[in-house]
Amino acid sequence: MKWRIETSHDAEKFLEKNKLSKEEIHERIGRALRYFLGEDINIDIKKLKGEWEGFYRIRDGKIRIIAEFDFDRSAVFIEEIDWRGNAYK
Repeated sequence: MKWRIETSHDAEKFLEKNKLSKEEIHERIGRALRYFLGEDINIDIKKLKGEWEGFYRIRDGKIRIIAEFDFDRSAVFIEEIDWRGNAYK
């Protein structure tokens, strides 16, 4: 199954500013999808509450990826990519 990954403008700016590639982030999203599909994989993912209800946080070292997974449409929307502490503001 092919998933569509969309990225917000702020997430794109973070990637450009910190010289990270989309492929690196897509690899992390792929790991999260494998986790959701029941594969036993080591990933730090957490469902968020409050203002971020419906989103998931993927922790990768000092970087946080906040994404929304739409399983009906096979789509992922990356809302935020930022350093720990800045991602939730």
